Amino acid sequence: MSTSDSIAARLSAEGIVLPVPPTPVASYQPYVAMNGMVWVSGQLPLRDGSLVMTGLVGDTVSEADALLCARQCAINILAVLSASVAGDWERLLRVVRLGGFVASTPDFVGQPKIINGASDLIGHVLGDRGTHARAAVGVASLPLGAPVEVEALALITAS
Repeated sequence: MSTSDSIAARLSAEGIVLPVPPTPVASYQPYVAMNGMVWVSGQLPLRDGSLVMTGLVGDTVSEADALLCARQCAINILAVLSASVAGDWERLLRVVRLGGFVASTPDFVGQPKIINGASDLIGHVLGDRGTHARAAVGVASLPLGAPVEVEALALITAS
C-alpha cells in the first residue's frame, strides 16, 4: 500500500473528508512553499466556514471541547497540506513542527494537553511522517474569538 493510500485509509477510518482549505480571514496566504518547506498559516477550528465554538478554555470552553477544536485545526492543516502538494501525499516527507495557541484563562495550565488534539490526529493520519516538534502556549485571545489556533511547518519534495 502506498503512502497516499494509507493516509487516505486513515482519514476514511477517522470519518474525515478533507474540506476545501479555509479562506484566510485577513491579509495572508494559507501556506507558503519554498525550498522544500511548507509553512501553513495558523488554522482556526473552522468547519463549513464557521468556528466550531468561541470562548476561553478554563471559562466557557471545556477541555474536551478545546481538544475537539484542536482536532478541527489539524483537519484544516491537513487540507492545506494536501493543497500544497496538489493532493500527492507522496510529496509530504514530514511535518516538522506544530505551533499551538490556546485562548485560556490566566490560571489554566493545560495548553499542551489541548494541543494534543492536533498532534495526535496529525501523527495518527500521517504515521511516521506526522511526528513533529511542537510548542503549546496560552494566549489572552485569538482571532474571531477562537479558543485554539494551530500552525504547521512541513518538509516536501519538489513537484
